[in-house]
Amino acid sequence: TPFFIEAAVNAIKKHPIINSSVDGDNIIIKKSINIGIAASLPNGNLIVPVIKNGDKLSLSGLSKSLNDLAKRARENQLKPDEIQGGTFTITNLGMFETLTGTPIINQPQVAILSVGTIQKRPVVIESPSGDSIGIRQMAILSLSYDHRVIDGALSGRFLKTVRDLIQKINPDTE
Repeated sequence: TPFFIEAAVNAIKKHPIINSSVDGDNIIIKKSINIGIAASLPNGNLIVPVIKNGDKLSLSGLSKSLNDLAKRARENQLKPDEIQGGTFTITNLGMFETLTGTPIINQPQVAILSVGTIQKRPVVIESPSGDSIGIRQMAILSLSYDHRVIDGALSGRFLKTVRDLIQKINPDTE
């Protein structure tokens, strides 16, 4: 999940309108990137703690913040401020071995990213010497969005940016 958070933060930097809200007839682009993370509680409910200023945290910082918030969410130890102020939300349906889903926007945000389970799948690998079939880790990403602000083209560009960033991850990164 921290890799997807980092990729989403960096994609938001390239597509800042994803990090906005609607107030009447106005679109407000947020300066801070505050990532809400949908967390499943032991009683089956969800809560969305917020990693504040995610754009200022390293991958390690995002991971530590995520683990701390998720642990305290399950222990009912979150403070009210820690579930407010999100500007973009990520939900990880893959934890339930779900391929995809259609999450509902956490208003006043205008988008939410859903990450499906990561599974090995056969894929076509194109190379200058020809095509081959290989086994790769794959996940389905989907974006629910407020059509007053985001259209399909922007959604597609954002998802492509997230995908490209995930594919460039160095597996040897600590």
